[in-house]
Amino acid sequence: MSVKDFAANTAVIGQPENRVDGILKVTGAATYAAEYDVHDLLHGHIVCSAISRGRIKLIDESRALALRGVVAVYSHQNKPRTTMLGIKHKDTAAPPGQPLRLLHDATIHHSEQPIALVVAESVEIAREAAALLRVEYEVLRHATDFVAGVPTARVPSSRRILTPKTPKPRGDAEKAFEAAEFKVDAEYHVGAEYHMPMELFATTVRWDGDGRITVFDKTQGSQNVQLYIRNVFGFSLRKIRVVNAYVGGAFGQGLRPQVSVFMAVLAAKALKRSVRVELSRTQMFHMGHRPETQQHVKLGANRSGQLQSLSHKAIGATSRYEEHQETVVHWSSTLYKCDNVKLEYELVRLDIETPTDMRAPGAATGSFAIESALDELAHAANLDPLQLRLANYTDRDVDGNREFTSKALRACYAQAAERFGWSARNAQPRSTSVGGELVGFGMASAIWEARMAPAPTRARATMLPDGNVEITSSTTDIGTGTYTILAQIAAETLRVPMLRVRVRLGDSGFPLAQVEGASWTAASTGSAVQRACEKLRTKMAKSDGSLTKPLSAMGTVIPNFFEARKYAGYTHAAVFVEVRVDEQLGVIRVTRVVSGVAAGRILNPKTAGSQIKGGIVMGIGQALHEHAVLDHRFGRLMNANLAEYHIPCNADIQDIDVIFVDESDDKVSPIGVKGVGEIGSIGVAAAIANAVFNATGRRVRQLPITLDMLL
Repeated sequence: MSVKDFAANTAVIGQPENRVDGILKVTGAATYAAEYDVHDLLHGHIVCSAISRGRIKLIDESRALALRGVVAVYSHQNKPRTTMLGIKHKDTAAPPGQPLRLLHDATIHHSEQPIALVVAESVEIAREAAALLRVEYEVLRHATDFVAGVPTARVPSSRRILTPKTPKPRGDAEKAFEAAEFKVDAEYHVGAEYHMPMELFATTVRWDGDGRITVFDKTQGSQNVQLYIRNVFGFSLRKIRVVNAYVGGAFGQGLRPQVSVFMAVLAAKALKRSVRVELSRTQMFHMGHRPETQQHVKLGANRSGQLQSLSHKAIGATSRYEEHQETVVHWSSTLYKCDNVKLEYELVRLDIETPTDMRAPGAATGSFAIESALDELAHAANLDPLQLRLANYTDRDVDGNREFTSKALRACYAQAAERFGWSARNAQPRSTSVGGELVGFGMASAIWEARMAPAPTRARATMLPDGNVEITSSTTDIGTGTYTILAQIAAETLRVPMLRVRVRLGDSGFPLAQVEGASWTAASTGSAVQRACEKLRTKMAKSDGSLTKPLSAMGTVIPNFFEARKYAGYTHAAVFVEVRVDEQLGVIRVTRVVSGVAAGRILNPKTAGSQIKGGIVMGIGQALHEHAVLDHRFGRLMNANLAEYHIPCNADIQDIDVIFVDESDDKVSPIGVKGVGEIGSIGVAAAIANAVFNATGRRVRQLPITLDMLL
């Protein structure tokens, strides 16, 4: 085609375009990790520990191996060779500590720890054989009770990469608290919350011969998994291809290589055959979770509501072998202006699996405490909760002594409050009822870091002779709309219709990208795509006027570390909630939510709006539904199933309204994007708890809020 054939098309960035992968997904044409058609495929089933701490005395495999169709059983007794260096088992998203080396020895570190793999000709045979294994244990005393372990909490021995240091105290928080006219001194508890994506974690390893493997995996980082496989199993990097083109939800659980990767690759290498391992729903409950956390907040303010003192201490749970850390307390002093601040963060080590990041890690937890405490302070001082937040508004990041790249939180407050009808709120608790239900209003602020990936991100743009464009990047779309926004960026930059753009993602052989997480994918990969397309346009302009073969350009972006030292980038939101509480039964319904979000440039209001709505639904689940029950006598989760671990369903969700506030930012990323993956869930649980207080007069400081707390 001729370069002259290109005409400036209408802008597509910022338009509510439909998902380019939508039809593939709803028709079943999108292929997920456990769905690839692989010839001569074996199936593996994982066997997990029945105790919470101890040692395996014996694994008797004889009955399982006698079953027709069983090919092998692997355990610590006969595990094929992997690297002996513990450091090589660490992946790029791992916290400090020693990663759990699967099938390494007889030690049991936590309940449901994988201890064996049965490989058979079919899924059914593998599952039946797994039930025939006889395992004898030496049981040791375990500790899984977080509350009982709080007195043993201590500061992490080393800091997790990309997790900021807890800021040093500022002023004298204790002295200022004692002198304050209005005070809040309260503890808040957030229970463990478990990932429950629709797609089960699975890995299909295709044995390609000559030491080559293709790994179809559910992961948020194909190149992270590729590096892990090389380090643990000794494959040449160029002989490993990891594909994760479609991922059915992850939000943190897929940041690290999961157990299915290890087991499937182990068996495939040993047998030199293709192997698939898919986890059960129960096993999914033991692959990491949002950690149980206890927080202590002390606030002191004067009559006008200005904070005189702010203390926020958080204690989180972690395993004994790794120190999972989250940014829990920092948000308090970043959101609100106060001269006397003390922040602390500690960990309790328990006989549990290492927690993992879960949508808005740390922020969804920390916001519940600080935003609930502010509501308590507003009530004590007889101030409107919104007025109190405005009285402590800051236009500068005090902790880092930096300017914000942009901050439109005031506009979020104003627009969301007006849309919600906040002015109609009755400040007197238990004063409004409709049809036997108490009605309450609550609100909260939300904040999340806005940044680019901390290492280079690349994308390739290719113009084909037929006039179509191909965009490739190894980045992952976990269902957030990445395919669509990248197509929009390419179409507008190259001035071609979106229908002519094909985006290919999720392949370790594609250009470099970091794990999908932290709300940095749109800013990082989007900027790389824009740069690649700009370079491609320049190449095309220098061509002879026609394209007879593909023409490509690579775009590379790296974060501006100078700007990062000078400016602080954050996404902000204001969440307003209406609840109705049955006066007799205590049943809580969230009937309305309005969220005003300032997230820089919005590439696609439809996909971005869906992100915020999904985050709000998760926040409702955290506040009211997701209650994990551990029996500490056995150290085991008693409701590891979706029948008894409740997550919100359609009947639980009513009116959700999302407002994107205009916000221009030329510093946070080359395309002015802040990211919306995390911000939607932050503050929701606090706003619900605050609304419950307004409705009932009962102050609940524990999540999830269960009926007995109101009765």
